[in-house]
Amino acid sequence: MFTNSKTLENGKPGAVPLLTVVGDRARMEGKFDIADSIQVECEVGGEMNVGGKLVIGEKGVVNANVQTVDAIIKGHYQGNMIATGNVEITDSGRVTGNITTDSLVISKGGFFNGNVSKMNELPTGQRPIYLMDDLRAAQLSGQR
Repeated sequence: MFTNSKTLENGKPGAVPLLTVVGDRARMEGKFDIADSIQVECEVGGEMNVGGKLVIGEKGVVNANVQTVDAIIKGHYQGNMIATGNVEITDSGRVTGNITTDSLVISKGGFFNGNVSKMNELPTGQRPIYLMDDLRAAQLSGQR
C-alpha cells in the first residue's frame, strides 16, 4: 500500500510529505529514487536515494545502500548509508553497516554494529596543505 499526505488549499503541506510503504509480507527489490520522504514498513532491498527523510518503521527491514538527507531507524537496517543531515537509531532500531553523516544519535537500547564517519572529513592522518605564501596571506588578512 502506498500513501502520501495531502496538500492544504494554500499549497503548503499539512505535514511533512511522507510516502509510506506498508505490507506484512511485502518485499521490494531494486533501485528506488524518492524525491521527498518515505516511511518503510516492509522489506526493501537494493539501492535507495531519498531526497528527504527516510523512516524505517518498527516492521521495516531495509538491506540497501542508501543516500538520504535524514534517517530515523526504528526497524532493521543493513548496508552503507550516506546522510547529509541527521541519523537517529531509536531504542528499537538495529543497524549493521557503515554510516557517513554529521550527526548520529543512538537511543538507549538501539543497536549499531559498523563504522561511522563524518561528512567531508579528511581521511585519518591527512591534513590540508597550504603553500607558505597562502598561509602568510591568510595570517596577514586576519591581523587587519
